[in-house]
Amino acid sequence: MFDINGWELLLLGLLAILVLGPERLPEYAAKFGRFVRQARGMADRAKAQLKDEMGPEFSDIDWRAYDPRQYDPRKIVRDALNSPADEDDDAPAGYDKPVSTPRGYDPLLPTPWDAEAT
Repeated sequence: MFDINGWELLLLGLLAILVLGPERLPEYAAKFGRFVRQARGMADRAKAQLKDEMGPEFSDIDWRAYDPRQYDPRKIVRDALNSPADEDDDAPAGYDKPVSTPRGYDPLLPTPWDAEAT
């Protein structure tokens, strides 16, 4: 949660001992423990209240399926490109035919354009 490794936690403990002193350290540790228990209780009550207000129709939803971190655009594109083409029965007639080019069209020449139309 706080991304603290072992050495940092040890350093924070030593710093707390130096700043608070050995006399007041147990008192502040107990206060911190009570704070953590109260915060956890508040979070549990908020979760229960949210479930009650949302109703029973939301109890069976798999929320992990809606997690945006699971969607990698690179994987989606890779899967789309590697998947076989679906045969679409609703495609209009001539859908798979190549587009006809106008007569006299040379792909090596630049595309003609109308200066007055732009």
